[in-house]
Amino acid sequence: MIANKNYVIRLSNYRNALKRFKKLGFIRVFSDNLADAVGVSSSQVRKDFSLFGITGNKKGGYQVDELTKKIDSLLGKDRVQSVVLVGAGKIGKALINYKAFEPEGIRIVAAFDIDEKEINRKTPIPVLPLDDLEVYIKKNKIEIGIIAVPENVAQSVMDTMIEAGIKGVLNFAPIHLRGNDDTVINNANLRLELENVIYFVNALGKTKRKR
Repeated sequence: MIANKNYVIRLSNYRNALKRFKKLGFIRVFSDNLADAVGVSSSQVRKDFSLFGITGNKKGGYQVDELTKKIDSLLGKDRVQSVVLVGAGKIGKALINYKAFEPEGIRIVAAFDIDEKEINRKTPIPVLPLDDLEVYIKKNKIEIGIIAVPENVAQSVMDTMIEAGIKGVLNFAPIHLRGNDDTVINNANLRLELENVIYFVNALGKTKRKR
């Protein structure tokens, strides 16, 4: 069964909450605990879990370690996910240097760029020529990619990834990318997200001033 994006986000939030409960010494939690931690109703928690046959006990709740393992499996965190990155500019470098990926089972194994000044095969995460992308993906059977290139070349990179066998893409380019029915594309438009925040802050301020 394929769940929608909101469900997956909540599932990730439940996992983070379980990790916090674990640090606090909790052995078991109830749907009410998770609901308060995530900001949803307890019925929503139970509905989300029932979607994949996760059940608790009315009196005993959910065992923290067992529930965490089940969610890890659903999110693919029970194994290391290898990822390729195209674009070694400012966003790309930030992603390469981000230390929180590996503890969560996400590993950027290689980056690719068209700029020869960025190419460095000797770094822990090598930066390789863009021309090597398709062969690298096929050879290493990579299924996940990140695009952090200018919008005028983003679709070309996307096409190459799909041709090579990529199944899921996180796109930082500020443009809508065309994939196919077998490709998952998640857009991370930082400018748009910030504009949304600015809009609602301004709108809230105007509402308060009218009162």
